[in-house]
Amino acid sequence: MSFVTQRYIADMHFGHASIIGNCDRPFASTREMDGEIVRRWNAVVGENDLTYILGDYGRPGKDVHAFRRQFHSLAGRKVLILGNHDLGRDGRVDPEIAKLPWHQPPTHLLEVKDTGRRVILSHYAMRVWPASHHGSVHFYGHSHGRLPGIGLSRDVGVDMPDVAFAPRTFAELTAGWGFSVTAAADEVVA
Repeated sequence: MSFVTQRYIADMHFGHASIIGNCDRPFASTREMDGEIVRRWNAVVGENDLTYILGDYGRPGKDVHAFRRQFHSLAGRKVLILGNHDLGRDGRVDPEIAKLPWHQPPTHLLEVKDTGRRVILSHYAMRVWPASHHGSVHFYGHSHGRLPGIGLSRDVGVDMPDVAFAPRTFAELTAGWGFSVTAAADEVVA
């Protein structure tokens, strides 16, 4: 066991051209958007960090090899919480996304601990979540900044101004929430 920094992000939409206009992203092309997300990711994520991607990782497109290279160009270990764009019409994980070497198999919902708090991770916002009345936190994506959080929940998508296209730590995402995040780091399987 070792101590690592955990980070969170959602809705990168690698290779998804229409997301630029739909979400008013400041990029001229998917190539520019994808490159900038990779640059910002690698500016903050270390090789031993663990990043939770809360859905809508990206679309493999026609160049599967480029899609795989892009995954490997992102620093650290990655865990995917499945979003609607990570699935086929049949509800199964996109085969190319499933083949990527995730730190653990992609899942629809995950609970982790960060700075001593329970954190519930889902692509979709919930009105209530496990232990929501007992101080647990809920991070979600999908809404691209258009759905405000309830209680101790919030959108961690790249479109949020304080996320700014880069994975963020628990402390960064909960700044101003009025509780201490100075607890010792949680032990995470290396």
